[in-house]
Amino acid sequence: MIQVNNLGIQFGKRTLFSDVNLTFTHGNCYGIIGANGAGKSTLMRILSGQLSPTHGTVTFGPGERLSVLSQDHFEFDECTVIETVLRGHTVLWDIMQEKDAIYAKEDFSDEDGIKAAELEEKFAELEGWNAESDAAALLSGLGIKEDRHYMLMKDMSANEKVRVLLAKALFGNPDNLLLDEPTNDLDLETVSWLENYLANFENTVLVVSHDRHFLDAVSTHTLDIDYNKISLFAGNYSFWYQSSQLALRQQQAANKKAEEKRKELLEFIQRFSANVAKSKQTTSRKKMLEKLNIEEIKPSSRRYPGIIFTPNREVGNKILEVKGLKASVDGEVLFNDVNFQIEKGDKVAFLSRDPRAMTALFEIITGNRKPDAGEYDWGQTITSAYLPLDNSSFFETDLNLVDWLCQYSKDSSEIYLKGFLGKMLFSGEEVLKKASVLSGGEKIRCMIARMMLTDANTLILDSPTNHLDLESIQAFNNTLQAFKGVILMASHDHEFIQTVCNRIIELTPNGIIDKIMDYDDYITDDKVAAARERLYPKS
Repeated sequence: MIQVNNLGIQFGKRTLFSDVNLTFTHGNCYGIIGANGAGKSTLMRILSGQLSPTHGTVTFGPGERLSVLSQDHFEFDECTVIETVLRGHTVLWDIMQEKDAIYAKEDFSDEDGIKAAELEEKFAELEGWNAESDAAALLSGLGIKEDRHYMLMKDMSANEKVRVLLAKALFGNPDNLLLDEPTNDLDLETVSWLENYLANFENTVLVVSHDRHFLDAVSTHTLDIDYNKISLFAGNYSFWYQSSQLALRQQQAANKKAEEKRKELLEFIQRFSANVAKSKQTTSRKKMLEKLNIEEIKPSSRRYPGIIFTPNREVGNKILEVKGLKASVDGEVLFNDVNFQIEKGDKVAFLSRDPRAMTALFEIITGNRKPDAGEYDWGQTITSAYLPLDNSSFFETDLNLVDWLCQYSKDSSEIYLKGFLGKMLFSGEEVLKKASVLSGGEKIRCMIARMMLTDANTLILDSPTNHLDLESIQAFNNTLQAFKGVILMASHDHEFIQTVCNRIIELTPNGIIDKIMDYDDYITDDKVAAARERLYPKS
């Protein structure tokens, strides 16, 4: 349990939030949402003790242990992987160190014997004898193979380090768990494993994430930081988003009677409550939704970008034909014998256990890289817009945003260009910022504006949600669902794939799996599982 009393934080004259009084209880998972800069990570730092609030207190249940996902990827570089995970249970780790120090003494005394016996008792109470095997199980679940468990952290890749630090946070069943962006750099399979783990976690969890499917899968409550306040709602992100949008529509319909508004909100809550489908959490969440005070539901103050793609012409009968493509990196085959044909209406999600495979394919079909073998052919009616995974080369310039966007536009008028930047939430003096100083999210929004200028009928998107906030992701998602052209996409966002794509193509070193179905069906299909077992090399 975490108790927050009269909490507030202020930086200079700016107040992020104040007068926060909340209790986070065992068995619940609280998804924290808010616009960029609203204070999500600040709240997590206050709860973890890394930052002192301006006023107020944070207290934990007696004897309870707190675990936090570390953001420092270099802190444990001189430790082995398994040791790093074991350090996550600080009480157990300290006992292990003290015990080992006593046994290492050459002049072992009676007092040492008594102390060692006490430590052994505590060690057993904390299930210390199972600690290493439990840590190994966590690592395996997160995709770290056994032959890497005793390597030094400094020899692990950045993606592997993320998984190890996550295992460290989860280790030892902490009473309170704080996770800030835990799905960053995780593949879809590992995210699914983490969803299942947290859905069955019995203690208190607070999580910040831009992954909507993840938040929906694990959250019993939503903590919304808005209007310089923190509001607690029963239900997950989708419930919060849909109710906030409904409240916004009602606010815009100013002549609607109060009783009609109330009735519409109540009907929405009842519908959403009836559709809650997470077994462990269903009953309690449903009761909370039914008791929700509808006066609490109000429009969000967040701004959503205006992402609009308007194809200049319909695609013809021939779109893209791929024959015998192969790509490798340093002798390692990413994919081989890739053959497929894109049809009208296709919105394709490309998958692989190696994310480099999708990037290689997109770079090949956009002409930026040569394949090891094979060929591809675009139809004459196709105009494409590409959102690459690495956009850094586009921003190695001191041009301001208007001049930067002008490079890609047939119409060079300032009003026209500012209109596109405005849709992507760059307003006022912001459009005169230098392209070289933009944040990751701002760069993606500029790249989307660049794509919008092309009026393309085929969109090629490599990890389009990277660096975007929830508002931009939601707006992008809504636009792609309504897009009338063809989409070729790779993403780690489950919700993006599920709601946008109608076809899945998985790239493997020994061929492809090509299915016309949505993502949820794909990941549960027995024939797909058998094909994956056959096509991926045995490790």
